[in-house]
Amino acid sequence: MGTPLEWGIFAVIVLGMLGLDLLVFHKRAHAVSMREAAAWSAVWVTLALLFGLFIWVEHGPDPALDYLTAWIVEKSLSVDNLFVFLAIFAHFGIRNEDQHRVLFWGILGALVMRMIFIAAGAALLTRFSWMIFVFGGFLVYTGVMMGAGKKGDVDPESSRLLRFATKHLRTTKVLHGQRFIVRENGVWVGTPLLLVLVLLELSDVLFAFDSVPAVLGITTDLFVVYTSNVFAILGLRALYFLLTGAVARLRFLDKGLALVLAFIGGKMVASPWIHVPVWASLAAVFGILGATVVASLMAGPSAPDPSQD
Repeated sequence: MGTPLEWGIFAVIVLGMLGLDLLVFHKRAHAVSMREAAAWSAVWVTLALLFGLFIWVEHGPDPALDYLTAWIVEKSLSVDNLFVFLAIFAHFGIRNEDQHRVLFWGILGALVMRMIFIAAGAALLTRFSWMIFVFGGFLVYTGVMMGAGKKGDVDPESSRLLRFATKHLRTTKVLHGQRFIVRENGVWVGTPLLLVLVLLELSDVLFAFDSVPAVLGITTDLFVVYTSNVFAILGLRALYFLLTGAVARLRFLDKGLALVLAFIGGKMVASPWIHVPVWASLAAVFGILGATVVASLMAGPSAPDPSQD
């Protein structure tokens, strides 16, 4: 699925919106307000849903429901990225007004990396049918680990990614506004902003190991998989500024995401014998995530650990 014309329409929408975002609405650096973040979140959600409607009109309900399910799963899994963003920005002391620029270029790079991961994953599933058991088993394992709370906290100071980046990049510890590289003593060096950008890109590669198999567990149609991924990722910047103060309230989010990953993984493993209708997959994902949010809001934020005082 996905004719050259449809890929072209998708590319025009994405490039046009990115151009408006960078060259018009964020031409000058400024702190993103809650109101602005909410408006941009609404824009990206609306565009994603309209594109799903376009798929429905052109290709029917099943591909459209696959797209919607994949978009919801990717959107939900990407919330985990927010914790990484918060930790990295806090560690390097990046100002609110500089964060949007880093996220913009970081997410642009993520779009390229996701295309590579998705194409490779789809090719493996097409060429080697037994890979569905590998992907499915990996998702079930990841879900169990996440549900058991064994994903670990993000600590940039002890991060292998940070050690890798600092070892292979010549950097300065001084921020230079929104510049990624500067010339010091006749030598080009990276600023902390460049280090943050590299960490975000490497972090997204790690997250892709969870999210790409999960979406491929819903459908292997490259057009549906990639477009749903792109619309979910593009809305991540606005979601970050909107939810930075609210992520702590979603105390059961990891449990819900763990169930979603385990469900999709189990569906992949059982697919040679059991067919799960598209609407049933969508209902399961909606039900799990909806129950997770409701339970989190009813329980309130988790109490601080007294041992940390």
